[in-house]
Amino acid sequence: MDGEYQEVYIRNSRGVQLFTCRWLPFSSPKALVFLCHGYGMECSGFMRECGVRLANAGYAVFGIDYEGHGRSRGARCYIKKFENIVNDCNEFFKSICAEEEYRDKCRFLYGESMGGAVALLLHKKEPTFWNGAVLVAPMCKISEKVKPHPLVINVLTRVEEIIPKWKIVPTKDVIDSAFKDPVKREEIRSNKLIYQDKPRLKTALEMLRTSMSLEHTLHEVRLPFFVLHGEADTVTDPEVSRALYEKASSADKTIKLYPGMWHGLTSGEPDGNVEIVFADIITWLEKHTSDDNSVVVQPIHTYRNAILKMNTTASPPQTINKQHQQQQSPQPVRTQSHRRYFCGLKGRRLQHHSAM
Repeated sequence: MDGEYQEVYIRNSRGVQLFTCRWLPFSSPKALVFLCHGYGMECSGFMRECGVRLANAGYAVFGIDYEGHGRSRGARCYIKKFENIVNDCNEFFKSICAEEEYRDKCRFLYGESMGGAVALLLHKKEPTFWNGAVLVAPMCKISEKVKPHPLVINVLTRVEEIIPKWKIVPTKDVIDSAFKDPVKREEIRSNKLIYQDKPRLKTALEMLRTSMSLEHTLHEVRLPFFVLHGEADTVTDPEVSRALYEKASSADKTIKLYPGMWHGLTSGEPDGNVEIVFADIITWLEKHTSDDNSVVVQPIHTYRNAILKMNTTASPPQTINKQHQQQQSPQPVRTQSHRRYFCGLKGRRLQHHSAM
């Protein structure tokens, strides 16, 4: 493809170093797309194919590894407060929107699984700021089939401040049930940036509370959205996406359920199915990208008050062809300014059951 891939480390308001990345078309982007990854995931490898495909379609795509995830610092997959994730994304995403070249561009959120919850909470934080959202099997409701008994929740809540980081939450390895394609499944297992251990106690409770809170406020969702779900998904029940579609107050909302497809719609299905899913996503974005939808963003001084941009860490320039040839992950080198290299890297994804 004709585009660039960049990596930048920032520091959040709590002083934690966070990894961010972006896929940019060489021409002026049609709109901005902000990635919200799932629990245990990361952007530079797992969501790489998503970034590349959307950049190929003319969109500027931005990702951030949450605290404790991927290449960001922090206790691995420890979520002390779900609000921290939302605030970090809010500050970083807004700092991008405030850049001179992007102030007049439409802004879309893209969330997968737990990232869907992050996207919905970003919308809830400022209901009129975002032009729309793409939600892939979003975490916005606990299925009645797996909802824990109130007594269990009560017991765990009593000890969460005593042993918050303990990995004591029982959960099955769902890679086999989330990703249909066996080759892609093994590629996901081999990604060392993906957390594949048991969820920590407080992390699990934070995700549970967030899901239950969203479930009771789905009617407050008002932005245009496209929610996608595999009908054969055994990791997250399709009823979750149906509930969002039925209860949301959005005047512009679309749902698509894919017969026979599993949880990993964009990463674990055979190539033909992945092509179908991304074609639907891009078609929806194209429909919602117009001058009528764009909003002029006023300057936002996030760097001074919350986000500190650090030295960029990036690899030397690499040219990648349009076929998304798979390459080794770049080795970071220290530099004082943005280093750029061409897009086209291809990666696979994993979703952990506790993240769904």
